[in-house]
Amino acid sequence: MERILVTGAAGFVGYHVTRALLRDGARVTGLDNLNDYYDPSLKHARLARLREDEAFTFVEADIAGRDWLDDVKRFQPEAVVHLAAQAGVRYSITNPEAYTQSNLVGFAHVLELCRALRVQHLVFASSSSVYGANRTLPYAVSHNVDHPISLYAATKKSNELMAHTYAHLYRIPVTGLRFFTVYGPWGRPDMAYFSFTKAILEGRPIELFNHGQMKRDFTYVDDVVAALVRVLRKPAPVDAAWDAHEPNPGSSAAPYRVYNIGNHAPVSLTDFVATIERALGVEAKKVLRPMQPGDVLETYADVEDLQRDFGFAPSTPLETGIRRFVEWYREYYGVGVRSAAG
Repeated sequence: MERILVTGAAGFVGYHVTRALLRDGARVTGLDNLNDYYDPSLKHARLARLREDEAFTFVEADIAGRDWLDDVKRFQPEAVVHLAAQAGVRYSITNPEAYTQSNLVGFAHVLELCRALRVQHLVFASSSSVYGANRTLPYAVSHNVDHPISLYAATKKSNELMAHTYAHLYRIPVTGLRFFTVYGPWGRPDMAYFSFTKAILEGRPIELFNHGQMKRDFTYVDDVVAALVRVLRKPAPVDAAWDAHEPNPGSSAAPYRVYNIGNHAPVSLTDFVATIERALGVEAKKVLRPMQPGDVLETYADVEDLQRDFGFAPSTPLETGIRRFVEWYREYYGVGVRSAAG
């Protein structure tokens, strides 16, 4: 797979994935609309670094439209990594149209592109949010995911269903990856670890929802990228043992697979904040809030299938990952502890 399309290439995970593929010698076409869901300057900064590599080509477009399809077809990608999406659980409560356009209409366009080009493999980002109201932990891909509790989660579950349909009808190998709270350098400002770090350094209080009594399976971005690249290089096979009378949701008689990518080590929100405090050398001012609509109490990834099929599981300790993020944050924004703490 020498020619690869990465949608959402100027996004957090998309940027890191694109860099990894370029390092591996691939020619990458990146697609992104550079929208203002969060500070576009961060997206432009990521993009500027990607453009330093001659093997990278950029197409600015919104996947919900159709004008980008002919441009991308000219590059004849052999594989597609689909990471473009409207992210965020809470934002989906107040801006549902953004999710239906980007995550549903846009994904349909990506699937049609894959069908037209007969790509060797489509790998797309799903989310741990699809587990919704499920309380059986750790979350496994064999679990039922029919009870989403946010529109964002519902669109990600819909993506899995749409992808399976194309795998079944057109025999396109498709793999969905359920990401669990990805964090790290060049991250998204709307994510808790990013906004906490900014607020703490500026001396502002941070809000802990459900009074801090939540747990997340925080997954360092380098681990996510390493897993994704391994998955991409091994197109999804059919499951010869798949039983239509007792169907396994994680595999299929079509060339379709779903995997969790999580650290398999949930951390409480209070411990998470303490880790950031240690990395910053600053104590946070905390405001306790009730649970927010669409949030889940705990996420915890079962990664046994990923280990079995690829010999890999995320393993970066939270202390290490947060330290690397804080180092990047201070360098990128030019913020030192003394000046920030006042």
